[in-house]
Amino acid sequence: MKIWIKYLIGCTLGILAAFFLPFENQSFKSVLQFCTELTLRMGRYFLLPVLFFSTTIAITKLRGSGKLIRTGLLTAAAALAISLITTFIGVFSALIIKLPRIPISVEKLSDPINLELPERLLSLFPFNGAAGLFDGDFLLPAFILAGFIGAAFASDQIRSKPAFLLFDSLARISFEVLSFFTDLIAIGMIAVSCTWAVSLFDVLKTGTFTGLIILLAVDAIIIIAGLLPVLLRFLCRENHPYKVLFAGIAPIIAALFSGDVNFSLALNLRHAKDSLGVKRRIGAVSMPLFSVFARSGTALVIAVSFIVVLRSYSSLGVSLRDLVWLMGMSFGISFCLSAFPSGGPFVALTLMCTLYGRGFEAGYLLLKPAAFIICAFAAAIDTATALFATCYIASHEKMIIPKDLKHYI
Repeated sequence: MKIWIKYLIGCTLGILAAFFLPFENQSFKSVLQFCTELTLRMGRYFLLPVLFFSTTIAITKLRGSGKLIRTGLLTAAAALAISLITTFIGVFSALIIKLPRIPISVEKLSDPINLELPERLLSLFPFNGAAGLFDGDFLLPAFILAGFIGAAFASDQIRSKPAFLLFDSLARISFEVLSFFTDLIAIGMIAVSCTWAVSLFDVLKTGTFTGLIILLAVDAIIIIAGLLPVLLRFLCRENHPYKVLFAGIAPIIAALFSGDVNFSLALNLRHAKDSLGVKRRIGAVSMPLFSVFARSGTALVIAVSFIVVLRSYSSLGVSLRDLVWLMGMSFGISFCLSAFPSGGPFVALTLMCTLYGRGFEAGYLLLKPAAFIICAFAAAIDTATALFATCYIASHEKMIIPKDLKHYI
């Protein structure tokens, strides 16, 4: 059975369970939360070993072929471009669709959130380099360590050959273990989707956030099913760009219901290789970078959410100065959330309200009840962007071996 069918069945069963099971029972709810957390942990379980060993091999091969810098620059350019486009789409959609005001929250202002960028930069180079292999949220330290080792392998290929072969073998073994877990957690998606559905039903009952949810859903569909395939069609002359979307069904589903881009990254890596035929030297480098930095969905959601907050507090509208500030901040902060694979958009919204000031410091509290669904749509767009952009890089560098649909996993 195809993976996307397994995930679709699991999510369907989970949503149906949300209608009939007694979630008002606290014990039953605790069991559901445990199963959800276990599934999320299993989805991330072997991600770091795969990234570390595969990235090391990929960096070695790219540097050996002289394509490392070009691939890195192309990845950076694609990340900047797609994030800028989605930020504009988010601002434009929120301006033309005037959503109903959200009632002002009476909840007390919590402690301000800080991205702790200096600390994050220092953590890229810990006192012990191996420490970067133990953070399941922040992937950059492991990625940087793999980059240094891969570059060292490429600088002296004769002496490093035994170690290179060992890393290559470990990368393949790790990928096999990862593949096993991506199949296994299809069952766990029942609990994940059930938790998501129960929370969604509670939010929809109030009617306060219905318009915002619909707007984000429409934006997500436009970008995932419209913008990304069209860009791939014209940039790569790809005659069948929706084959990429077909391959991305399972990762996008996983991202939507979990709200976690690291959870869906494991599926993205597998489908890029086994379904789309992206060579490992591209997939192991571009895919993690896009997942960490090219948070285009996050940029869109931040922009939409902040405009909703502004309009809920004031009827004066959004001035041009505020609009420029909003677009710049939404775009910029989306690249600083690598340590927040889940919940990043709400963290960014909290920070933006604090920086904006003028009595809006507590504005993020208006959207706190719907934070999970906001982050879910952001994760779905982020995951789709990573897959499409990786295919673009692979196609541009002629490092993709197209496969027939019947061979997709």
